[in-house]
Amino acid sequence: MNQPVKHGRMRIFLHSEFFDHYKKSPTAIISSFILVTVILLAIFGPKITVQNPYDLGSLNLSEAFKPPAWMDGGDSRFLLGTDQNGRDILSAIIYGSRVSLFIGLVGVLLTSLVGITLGLLAGYFGGKFDTIIMRIADIQLAFPSMLIALFLMGLTGPSIRNILIALTLIGWVRYTRIVRGEVLSVREKEYVDAAKVIGFSNGSIILKQILPNVMTSIIVISTLRVGSFIMTEATLSFLGVGVPISTPSLGMLCSDGFKVLYSGLWWVSIFPGLYIVIIVFAINLLGDFLRDELNPKLK
Repeated sequence: MNQPVKHGRMRIFLHSEFFDHYKKSPTAIISSFILVTVILLAIFGPKITVQNPYDLGSLNLSEAFKPPAWMDGGDSRFLLGTDQNGRDILSAIIYGSRVSLFIGLVGVLLTSLVGITLGLLAGYFGGKFDTIIMRIADIQLAFPSMLIALFLMGLTGPSIRNILIALTLIGWVRYTRIVRGEVLSVREKEYVDAAKVIGFSNGSIILKQILPNVMTSIIVISTLRVGSFIMTEATLSFLGVGVPISTPSLGMLCSDGFKVLYSGLWWVSIFPGLYIVIIVFAINLLGDFLRDELNPKLK
């Protein structure tokens, strides 16, 4: 019985207005293709790379600082060249992207759980709880997010866990403010009043009546925040307070390459930095498309 229902839903989606606009948007298609490629490389890339750049046994110092393969002195095995330890830059980028994507995706998941929960409760119940949450949010917004993240990482030390905690603490405000605003308008709708009259519990009303009506805004925010968190992690790692030195990440690769950038060894940092730009640019393009399509006020 479930199979026909699934096929029916798939046909509805394929013939929906959203999918029709998606097919006609080169920006959405190209950005999706880039993101799918990046994710597949992060998952399966280590199986096809020429080396494990973080396995000391696979490194050869005699192959250090080889330029990209198309330049004089390049090696066809190392398409984007090597760094000071003989690590293949392309292999290091693929391994590093796994950590950066993990931090971006998990960071958004944790941040959204905290922010959405607080926004739903503050908007639905109001009163002192709403006032306290909003005042805390206002105080936090008075300080730059990066400054707060640097302060937290300076206290706790470099680690993926601490980065995720810092991202959650600086990122919940945006979710909470937007979700709260949506809830304040939705809670006055007739179907919410009807649910209260019927006797539904507050938890049931929040999860079944209100949350589905604010999901479009949440999807758009979450898409854009992935790119933002990847940039934040890269910045923290570049400054030396992000992931540990032994952990591969795109920000750490940029930091390593910056030390030799002015020696003419530009490829060690430029290619990881360019990869970050491509990922974040594709995420933002897709996020803009989702915002335009899922926000009825923009139509």
